[in-house]
Amino acid sequence: MELRQVRYFVTVAQELHFGRAAERLHIVQSAVSQQVRRLERELGAELFDRSARQVRLTAVGARFLPEARALLAAEERALAVVAELTAGRARTLRLGTSTGLGAHLDRVLDALAGLAPEIGVELVSARAAERLDRVVSGELSAAFLRGEPDDGGREGLRFLPLWQDPLVAVVPARHPLAASPGTIALAELAAVPLLLTERRNNRALVDLVVNACHDAGFAPVPGPRYGSLDNTLTAIGAAGPADGLWTVVYASHADRLHTPRVAFLPFRNPGMELTTHLAVRRSNPPAGLEPLLRACAEAGGGGVWPAA
Repeated sequence: MELRQVRYFVTVAQELHFGRAAERLHIVQSAVSQQVRRLERELGAELFDRSARQVRLTAVGARFLPEARALLAAEERALAVVAELTAGRARTLRLGTSTGLGAHLDRVLDALAGLAPEIGVELVSARAAERLDRVVSGELSAAFLRGEPDDGGREGLRFLPLWQDPLVAVVPARHPLAASPGTIALAELAAVPLLLTERRNNRALVDLVVNACHDAGFAPVPGPRYGSLDNTLTAIGAAGPADGLWTVVYASHADRLHTPRVAFLPFRNPGMELTTHLAVRRSNPPAGLEPLLRACAEAGGGGVWPAA
């Protein structure tokens, strides 16, 4: 049984005339008659009495009519549900994020809620390369990315600069460098082992820190890797004041890392910051991209590239 056949049957039952039913359905009369006949053969019963000059419902047809209407009503409800869900997805931005966006992301979401309260946001955490792949495929509406734009050979991406993310040094709270909180020079950390993630995990950050150390006149002493930022901060906090360990975090994230065992010190060295970009598709951008860019401009205190 096809819903098309049921719809034709209901229309004929309303008109009690195959010609007028065909006009309402915008098809030829022969097609209506043919599909109703097929429905009758499938049901094993005649639905219309065609013996008289006027078309009438048979007893079976009269009993089947309310059930047929219920079938069509169920179809309408199902279509409405899909339309509602599709519209909901169109009003939802799926944004790729990474650790350390901190207060920046809060400000973006607050600004977006004020500019376009009808737009929902779903945050998806993934590595940089995966974020870009998902933007290209359309699985993500956009993705935040730090450092110099690199599409990795992916076509159809553009990168919109948003704001600068300064880095701060993390040292043990008992270390002499933390005794007088203030700024710190990289050269003061030359002999202290550096805990840094593997380059494949965050190429932009690792390259920035290592190159900055070289510019400051030393190669960083590599320390052990602890797998996660939490474990790294724990290890730094447990290090003795004589030797110590250090790493870097984004200043926007430092405010959220409340631990009395470490100290966060801004750098005096210039260039200890990364630009955060928004990666978007060049074609078929998401419907909420324009208000998202305005929200990012408000959150970053500056402009972004135009959406067009």
